[in-house]
Amino acid sequence: MRHRKSGRKLNRSSSHRKAMFKNMAKALLTYESIRTTEAKAKELRKVIDRLITLALKNDLHARRQAYKILGSHQMVQRLFDEIGPRFSGGKGGYTRIIKLSSPRKGDAAPMVIIELTKLAGAAPAEEPKAEEKLAKKAPAKKKAAPKKEAKAEVKEEKPAEEAAPEEAAEKSEEKAED
Repeated sequence: MRHRKSGRKLNRSSSHRKAMFKNMAKALLTYESIRTTEAKAKELRKVIDRLITLALKNDLHARRQAYKILGSHQMVQRLFDEIGPRFSGGKGGYTRIIKLSSPRKGDAAPMVIIELTKLAGAAPAEEPKAEEKLAKKAPAKKKAAPKKEAKAEVKEEKPAEEAAPEEAAEKSEEKAED
């Protein structure tokens, strides 16, 4: 019986499974989105979530634990310096699995795309959305200020128009004196 045994075997030996998930984790952290089967993606999600949680701790012990999985100092540095800070302030939900419509040709295995929820290019685009929300809360203040300035400009123009006849009168007086 298989009671209380977590994880899928995926028809592989334990060493093959471990090596496969290390390679898939490296690929996902490098490209931030990969295409694989549904069962592998669901298992890979556990590995990636643990790695990103380690990146959020950002201490020496966490870096050494991540190195055990990734096996590359460059990948560990990228994980802790670039990918980890994107997810600060959140608890879990670091990956997204999107099911593809067509199965794999050879064996009809259901295919998915697994990706990080906050991609590198999309991270700066998401920050202005939060600013837009703040702008939506107080649009009356910002819109009212330009209207007041416009009214002030109109008021300034009226005295300028009044000053124009005075200048014309002064010029005519100067011409008369000449």
